[in-house]
Amino acid sequence: MNVAFARRLYRRTENATAPPVEDPHQIVLTTLSELETALRSLEDAQAHGARYPEASVSRSLTAIYILQSSLDFEQGEDIAANLFRLYEFCRQQVLRAFRGDHDAELGQARTTIGEIASAWREIGPQVRAGGE
Repeated sequence: MNVAFARRLYRRTENATAPPVEDPHQIVLTTLSELETALRSLEDAQAHGARYPEASVSRSLTAIYILQSSLDFEQGEDIAANLFRLYEFCRQQVLRAFRGDHDAELGQARTTIGEIASAWREIGPQVRAGGE
């Protein structure tokens, strides 16, 4: 994973009051969490037939860009390729929503990101013990 690049992008988009995150594993987990929250907001708007919040669209696309850009295709080619495809699916659903498509599969996108985040939380102790 290109952690320095992900850290730089995260710092640009993080809230000024949020504490800095240095742990590469935590950066990805925080980004996944932010993405899941933004997707939930979009999903709620969809369920109520409301306009999609632009801030949630923007946060989603930024988080997806960070996650896709931080994948390491050299060390984990198969895993990285699969994650890229899942993130791309989510990106496409957000773009559909942005275009006003109320049939965008935002629930599936949120569920997918939730599953990735859950797996990422589970491997956290192993990653930290292994010295990243």
